[in-house]
Amino acid sequence: MAGTGPVGVGIIGAGVISKTYLENLTSFPDVEVLAIGDIVKEAATARAEEFGIATSGGPEAVLEHDGVELVINLTIPAVHAEVASSAIAAGKNVFNEKPLALERVSAKALLEAAEAKGLRVGCAPDTFLGSGLQEARKLIDRGDIGEPLSALTLMQSPGPESWHPNPAFLFQEGAGPLFDIGPYYFTALVQLFGAVDSVAAIGSKSREQRVIGSGPKAGETFDVTVPTHVSAAARFAGGQSSQTILSFDSAARRILFEVNGTEGTLVVPDPNTFDGEVKIIRRTDDDWQTVASTTALSSRGTGALDMARAIREGRPHRATGAQAYHVLDIMESVAEAALSGDYVKLDSSVERPELLPEDWDPKAKTL
Repeated sequence: MAGTGPVGVGIIGAGVISKTYLENLTSFPDVEVLAIGDIVKEAATARAEEFGIATSGGPEAVLEHDGVELVINLTIPAVHAEVASSAIAAGKNVFNEKPLALERVSAKALLEAAEAKGLRVGCAPDTFLGSGLQEARKLIDRGDIGEPLSALTLMQSPGPESWHPNPAFLFQEGAGPLFDIGPYYFTALVQLFGAVDSVAAIGSKSREQRVIGSGPKAGETFDVTVPTHVSAAARFAGGQSSQTILSFDSAARRILFEVNGTEGTLVVPDPNTFDGEVKIIRRTDDDWQTVASTTALSSRGTGALDMARAIREGRPHRATGAQAYHVLDIMESVAEAALSGDYVKLDSSVERPELLPEDWDPKAKTL
């Protein structure tokens, strides 16, 4: 067991998502937020004042803080690998917002650097630790739908430009529906089926430019540089398959996550949330049955909390860098398959983490 008492946490990145993380982290007694940093120091200072954090400033305020054992990296995706590598170099464990990095090379270098120093890397999404997906996995593992065979998953929407005041980055490299929404769906699929073996895909872009629909830039146009509709088929190492549609090109808004087995079909909650209804229909049933209506125990930051407890307890954490690398490999392979028209076999693999214990409570003081 390493150390005692609450784990000292520092946050780099004081943007919008930091508020949600801090609302949760400051309510978890097993972690203590000691510092927050941002390249815009005023943003870090404002968050520090809002949440009573003692130290704020630039990123160095976190990296040089002796009490910080775990850095939570909430910067923009383009610098995830760079900032996380700086944390590792400073001797800190690091938990990244998704994605782990924009491409495999920098992600692999980050994991190798951490391993060489005996440090941990974790990464969002951690929604698979929410009660909705945890319950769905329990039912599948228990055999409630027989042997799991396949999954049908989709997220369709017109795109975020209608409501987001600054949406251009969501239509550029490292984003689009594949890299922005895909981590939630592929992480959930890996939780239920295990590692992906190979993928095939088709991608398209409906428009070269889009129009901002709200905020001070409303009416301005921006360029679209990535596919805005992706359809991907995956073959899993365990023999299962999945079909996934991720689209910013649909007038209809729709979310679906169904898992088919030899004896029934399970409706899984939205993998971008921590709760939701789990429904099942068996071959002998006339209609769907709600088998669990879950409520979220916590939200963003759950994976970081599990990682902090794991550091103290000397056990593996669940939202691992290895898992995030495999999900990145899936998405990169989907993008490559969409360009080539060929099946792409993945180089990486990963084991499913253990389910959370039945009595897991983020608000409990355990350290």
